[in-house]
Amino acid sequence: MAERKHGVPAPPTESTISGADWDSEDLADRSYERVAFIDVDMTEATSRGAVFTECTFRNVRFNASTHTESAFLNCTFTRCAFFDATFTDCKLVGSMFDACTFDLLKVSGGDWSFVGLPGAGLQGVSFRDVRMREADLTGARFERATLRGVDLSGAWLHGADLTRCDLRGSDLSAVDPLNVTLKDATVDLAQAVTIATALGLDVRSD
Repeated sequence: MAERKHGVPAPPTESTISGADWDSEDLADRSYERVAFIDVDMTEATSRGAVFTECTFRNVRFNASTHTESAFLNCTFTRCAFFDATFTDCKLVGSMFDACTFDLLKVSGGDWSFVGLPGAGLQGVSFRDVRMREADLTGARFERATLRGVDLSGAWLHGADLTRCDLRGSDLSAVDPLNVTLKDATVDLAQAVTIATALGLDVRSD
C-alpha cells in the first residue's frame, strides 16, 4: 500500500470501474470523484480538462496516454504503468504512487506538489518547469533523468539517486549533498554555489 505523508490514509472510494477497455478513449472534461479504477486499460487515452478527485488506480495502464490541463487530486496509484505517458500542465497535488513503472514518462508544466514517489524508479524520465514542492522523493532513482526548471523546495530527497541527472534551473535548496547521489549530474553555476554552501565550503568570487 502507498504510504501517504504524515500517515494520512488514502481516501475511501465509493464506486468501482473494473476491467474497462478505455484504449484510445477521449476523456476530455470528464469528472470522477472517489472512484476505484481496477485493471482498466487507458493505453493511448487522451484527456483535456478531466478531473479525478481522491480516486484509486490499481493495475491501470496509462501507456502512451496524453493528459493536458487535467487534474488527479489526492489520488492513489498502485502497480500502474506509465510507459511513454505525457502530462502537460496537469495537477497531481497530493497524489501517491506505489510500485508503478515510469519508463519514458514526460511531464511539462503543472503542479505535482506533495506527491509521494518514495523509492520510485524514475530513470530517464523528463520533468520540465514542474512544481514539486514538498514532494516525497525519498530514495527515488532519477539516474539519467531530466529535471529542468523544477521547483523542489521542501522536497524530501534523502537517499535519492540523481546520477547523470540534468538539474539545471531547478530549486536545489532541499538537496543535502551528503545524503543524495549527485555523481556526474549537470548543474548551473548558481546551483553549484548552493551545493558547495551546503557542504560547508567558503565560496568566493576572487
